[in-house]
Amino acid sequence: MRSYLVFLLLFALKLVCRAFFRVRLDWLKDEPDPWSNLRVLALLNHTSLFEPVFVAAAPNRLLWQLAAHGVLPVANKTMERPLVGRFFRLVARHVIPITRERDDTWELVLDRIHDPKALIVILPEGRMMRPTGLDLHGNPMTVRGGIADLFGAVKSGKLFLGHSHGLHHIHAPGDRFPKLFQRVTLACETIDIPEYRAALIAEAGEEHFKRAVIEDLTRRRDECCPRPPVVSPPTAPASG
Repeated sequence: MRSYLVFLLLFALKLVCRAFFRVRLDWLKDEPDPWSNLRVLALLNHTSLFEPVFVAAAPNRLLWQLAAHGVLPVANKTMERPLVGRFFRLVARHVIPITRERDDTWELVLDRIHDPKALIVILPEGRMMRPTGLDLHGNPMTVRGGIADLFGAVKSGKLFLGHSHGLHHIHAPGDRFPKLFQRVTLACETIDIPEYRAALIAEAGEEHFKRAVIEDLTRRRDECCPRPPVVSPPTAPASG
C-alpha cells in the first residue's frame, strides 16, 4: 500500500512542478535508455531543499522505482523540520534519517542495497551550499566519501549522475517563499558502476578508492555545474 501512496504523491508533485517551473535535462552524451537498470541516483551541487522540483522531468517508471524500491538517506536535521520532514518521509519506499557520522544509521542504508531492485538516492556533498558559495559553517562544498561505500556494495547496474545548475534563484536556504515560473537545468549522465569502480581501482588502487571517487566526482561537478563566486560573510564593524 505504501508504494502506491508514494507513487501517487510523486506523480502529483511531478504535475505541480511542471505547472510552475520549466525543468530541462541536458544529457552530456547520447543515452539510448538512460532510465534502465539504475541503482544509484546522485545529485551534485546541492543548493536547496526544493531539489524535488527535478521530478518534473522524471519518467513515470522512475517514480515507480522510487515508490517501490527507493532508498533515501536524509539528514536528521532535515527530518526534524515539521513540514519538510513529513514531506521527505513520503518520497521513497525507505526513508532513513542519518547523522553526519559513519554509524549505524549509515549501515541501515547499506543494508537496503541487498534488494537487487533498490535505487539509492544520495546527495554526495551532504549539506547545502549557501548564497556565499560555502556551506552553513563557511566551509567549501566538498564531496564526501559515503557514496564510495555504495559503489563497493552495488555489484551491477548504473549510476545516474545529475549536475544541478543551482536553485538559489528559486529558493535559497533562509528564504521564506519560492519564486515560481523559473527555469531549472540539470546536466545528466549515466555510468556503469562496476566499470567505474574497476577503472578507479586500476588507477588509484583499492586502498585509495574512496579518495579517487571524491576527486573524480568533484572534478565532474566543477566542470558541469556553474560555481558562484565565494563571498565572505559580512563582519561586524569594530567597536570603539
